Amino acid sequence: MLRSFFKAATLALASLALSLPAMAQGFIRDAEIEAILREYTDPILEAAGLIPEDVGLFLIGDPSLNAFVAGGQRIHLNTGLIIRTETPGQLKGVIAHETGHISGAHGARRAADFAKSARSGYVSIGLGIIALAAGAPELGAALIANSRQLTALSFFTHTRAQESSADQAAVTFLERTGQSPAGLVEFFEEFRYQEVLSEARRFEYFRTHPLASDRIRSLRARAEETGLMDVPATERELAQMAVMHAKLIGFLEPPVVVYQRYPETDTSEPARYARAISAMQSVDLGKAIIEIDELLEINPENPYYHELKGQILFEFGKIEDSIEPNRRAVELAPNQPLLMISYARSIIARGGEGDVEQGETLLRQSLIAEPDNAFAWSELAKALDKQGRRYEAQLATAERSFHIGDVVSANAFSLRAIQGLEPNTPLMRRARDIAAVTDSRLKENRRYYRGR
Repeated sequence: MLRSFFKAATLALASLALSLPAMAQGFIRDAEIEAILREYTDPILEAAGLIPEDVGLFLIGDPSLNAFVAGGQRIHLNTGLIIRTETPGQLKGVIAHETGHISGAHGARRAADFAKSARSGYVSIGLGIIALAAGAPELGAALIANSRQLTALSFFTHTRAQESSADQAAVTFLERTGQSPAGLVEFFEEFRYQEVLSEARRFEYFRTHPLASDRIRSLRARAEETGLMDVPATERELAQMAVMHAKLIGFLEPPVVVYQRYPETDTSEPARYARAISAMQSVDLGKAIIEIDELLEINPENPYYHELKGQILFEFGKIEDSIEPNRRAVELAPNQPLLMISYARSIIARGGEGDVEQGETLLRQSLIAEPDNAFAWSELAKALDKQGRRYEAQLATAERSFHIGDVVSANAFSLRAIQGLEPNTPLMRRARDIAAVTDSRLKENRRYYRGR
């Protein structure tokens, strides 16, 4: 089930020339795609000496070709990157490159590098002021105007070194896992060539990852040294890539694009998958059910096909019918919290005897695995409210608000929960904790309360 959650995310790009304002980023959640990406990523992280469980992997609903590391050990991949990469090796190469930034602690070093780079800009501004005071306005204005470029050029000296280091590290990680580094070289050569060829095409990836010809040559030389350039992708990896493309295109592209890519004459599983999803998005229940039932005939043990059927039926208001496919999905993939949430949502919506209580149990199990899942907290609040547990529902709503960065609402609902929760209990302590960290009197929270 592809879902988009919006969270305030400040991208601290330590470059005056590349800086972006804080913006709401759409984080996409899909159990199947996340499982595939983890299968691609975890061996690379282990080869880098990192603990996979400590490294976050986030999918962003953005059509631009981009990937980046932000907020510590957090790799962000745009949906546009996954759709545009043609082979598993290309995608793995980008992931390995971003892993190189984490292992090299480049994020922490970039702030210090920018501070050093800014000094040249300050010097230029200072000289410009002196020139203005000395009666040379044109020279002074030029020096001040050039301060931004001087800062950026100085910073790029550090950036290029870090990018080259991440390239070399990426090849090492792929080599350690016995995988070909050819995809990384192909990615840089193909997409950088396209960008240079057309001035109208400016890939975001190369704004934040400066790329020069000598860097590509060094990367290719190092990659060829491994002797792994001709190692092919496995059939499993190719099939997984096709699934990710089909799901993302089916969910994110208009039907005309979906049917151009996956015409009716294409009876492969990825094509049927994309068309089933597109039909659901287009409110065509009959077509969606035909396609998903065909998939289930081909592969009845695929939990994600059952999940999609459950989602289709739920979205069309067929609550009772959605329960069995969601139950079967959980049965086939019992450790997937997102599947638990979908099943819980269906049985809570039905509201039969014992349904709400069973839904609550499923949601709490999912929250053990993903304590920051805002959607699960929202569904739990509904389940608790249906049981008349008002103050616990308010605490769950406070949790939901807290995890999407809505400080004001988190504070309001935690204070309401405090009024009715039993004292000296874990629930009361949690409510007080949320109220304390979201207090309007804290300096870091004042901006959230401004104007209220």
